[in-house]
Amino acid sequence: MADLSPPDSFSKLSSDAGAAFVLESKGQWWHAGFHLTTAIVGPPILTLPFAFRGLGWGVGFLCLTVMAAVTFYSYYLLSKVLELCEKQGRRHIRFRELAADVLGSGWMLYFVVFIQAAVNTGVGVAAILLGGECLELMYSNIYPKGELKLYHFIAVVTLGMIIISQLPSFHSLRYINFLSLLLSLAYAFFIAFASILAGTSDNVPPRDYSLESTPSARVFSAFTSISIFAAIFGNGILPEIQATLAPPIGGKMVKGLIMCYIVIFITFYSSAASGYWVFGNKSNSNILKNLLPKNEPPLAPTWILALAVLFILLQLLAIGMVYAQVAYEIMERRSADAKQGVFSRRNLIPRLILRTLYMSLCGFFAAMFPFFGDINSVVGAIGFIPLDFILPMVLYNITHKPPVTSITYWVNVFIVAAFSGVGLLGCFASIRNLVLDSKKFNLFSSHVV
Repeated sequence: MADLSPPDSFSKLSSDAGAAFVLESKGQWWHAGFHLTTAIVGPPILTLPFAFRGLGWGVGFLCLTVMAAVTFYSYYLLSKVLELCEKQGRRHIRFRELAADVLGSGWMLYFVVFIQAAVNTGVGVAAILLGGECLELMYSNIYPKGELKLYHFIAVVTLGMIIISQLPSFHSLRYINFLSLLLSLAYAFFIAFASILAGTSDNVPPRDYSLESTPSARVFSAFTSISIFAAIFGNGILPEIQATLAPPIGGKMVKGLIMCYIVIFITFYSSAASGYWVFGNKSNSNILKNLLPKNEPPLAPTWILALAVLFILLQLLAIGMVYAQVAYEIMERRSADAKQGVFSRRNLIPRLILRTLYMSLCGFFAAMFPFFGDINSVVGAIGFIPLDFILPMVLYNITHKPPVTSITYWVNVFIVAAFSGVGLLGCFASIRNLVLDSKKFNLFSSHVV
């Protein structure tokens, strides 16, 4: 089994290929902003109208705003914990190292490793699945009787992921992630514009904003929606992103976070409001499926939707790479030799094999289990809620020791308690939905939930 324990001194970092190659520290604050934006702002925003189905207008926007405020606060605290540890001579470039050091428990190391693995793999699978679905939607509208299936397009997206995966380090993605930021703004605008055009057309279905008919169904739908919000706002790799910053790191992550949340405000609210306004409780887990209904005319100009799909596909490549960095770092820590060049044959061949294998497995599972909305909610409940809503508060209270009588201490305790409950209920509701939806499909289905 790979050695997951943290290095106990700066000197060990020089022989750590995962740190030297994948998490090299050369970036500026705007590079961190690019990485953060790619990690958070992505095509899963197409699920926001679907998430509003379980909450309605008022509660939906309230939950969206609360999630934005809590995650910004959480990432800010986690950044401060990392800065404090570095000032004390313990620089942590991995989430698992930080948790194990501060909480002083061996099992916590493996808990974070498991959660991060679930998040990164889930995001990788969802990114490939969404990319394949977008291609399949456009293809089926151009060639309604075409023979290509969803898994063919998943294979195409997987191949693109494999090619980009050979970029050696997180820092080497900085320009790709800047392009990703621009792409997210562009397709969010196109989707909102297309939804408004659809809402003014004669072909749009009657609007209905009613919630589920029974109290129990409404509760399950609400917690599923909250889990989706958690997944969409989730990050789970902030320490790894902060590790790419060139020292000194003081204050750089805060600037990067502000950049990221400006983009979040523009893209999240426009996509949620426009999509839910038009389709209400008929919103699909991918709003493109509402705008491009099968065997019916598109509800918006095809060129607008085609551009949106193109931009989404390009950004999905960047998102897949950002979340794969933790897996690559673990692989290269054991498989690479830090004393030889990053492009030496000794390091290049294992990187090519291992990264290709990892992305191929993500593509295989995307083709086998096409449940995009459900995957989003499960990843949110199981992965992002512990990493982004619970652990940062706990780590801050332990390292910074705010007085028990202070507002900060009790705000952190309240967030931990509230989101622990939300996470458990959301996990149950999300897995329940996944089980119910799985009965409708065969493996390698060409229809996505």
